[in-house]
Amino acid sequence: MFRLDKDDHMCFACSPQNPIGLHLQFSMEDGVCRTGFTAGEVHQGWNGCMHGGLIATLLDEVMAQWLWRQGISAMTAEMTIRYSAPVPIGVPLEVSARQEGGRGRLYQLAARITLPDGKTPVRATAKFLKV
Repeated sequence: MFRLDKDDHMCFACSPQNPIGLHLQFSMEDGVCRTGFTAGEVHQGWNGCMHGGLIATLLDEVMAQWLWRQGISAMTAEMTIRYSAPVPIGVPLEVSARQEGGRGRLYQLAARITLPDGKTPVRATAKFLKV
């Protein structure tokens, strides 16, 4: 059951206590939330490529963290992802998010994954609803 009043510290994306989690750590600078991640073999879909669902998790989490760091508790209402190239495993990724707009209880954010060579293989936009 979903409860806002209880935090068991087991978030798959960011909790250091979740033994199978991604253990992401975030920073905020100049209105941009960032995290780094290097996918291993256990994170792949096609051989040598990160699984698309885990890519979506990275993008969703960095946007949610942007809101959280503004003191806003919100849940993803809609997310659109544009995969334009494979995301390789074993390569350090930068995952970043920023706000693009919003009104009332609805927040619009954008996120992307950047490879070390500066290429952006995946972008996302999402709407979050304040809870």
